[in-house]
Amino acid sequence: MTALILNLRPAIELTDEQFFQLCQNNRDLRLERTAKGELIIMPPTGWESGNRNAKLTARLELWTEADGTGLAFDSSTGFKLPNGANRSPDASWVRKERIEALNPDPAKFLPMAPDFVVELRSATDSLETLQQKMQEYIDCGVRLGWLIDPQNQQVEIYRIGQKVEVLESPLSLSGEDVLPGFVLDLKGILS
Repeated sequence: MTALILNLRPAIELTDEQFFQLCQNNRDLRLERTAKGELIIMPPTGWESGNRNAKLTARLELWTEADGTGLAFDSSTGFKLPNGANRSPDASWVRKERIEALNPDPAKFLPMAPDFVVELRSATDSLETLQQKMQEYIDCGVRLGWLIDPQNQQVEIYRIGQKVEVLESPLSLSGEDVLPGFVLDLKGILS
């Protein structure tokens, strides 16, 4: 089952608060909103993708706890991007100082683009749609992004101001200067 996209405009123009309340009232649904105001309803993933994402999030969180400079987030975390979209990356990370400077309401979506995002392609995800989403993240200020594609045994690395780098069957990924010292072991995630 693929994601369902509802074109609400011009009939319905959801405010940020209305979209947030819609998500709260439908907690069993995974909802995102594009910069154009389209509502995206994403189905749950299969067990294999769920297991891969659990490993990904756990490894990022373990490093985050040891590092102490930022906060890691799972796929249920909503971000209000600068272009107006509401997105929920499969895994993400934000420097603590950025969050502290905003002092955002912890019960609401985080009103910023993360420093780092990961999208993990499931069997039903369109690669082109995920590539567009990754580019949107970069355009909104994400400094490093990984699109992990188990179907093709590839990882696409997105960086601000650079061409997308494609790696074939890597064993690990470096957090580079965005997450210094973080190395993601891809065992059980990519393969």
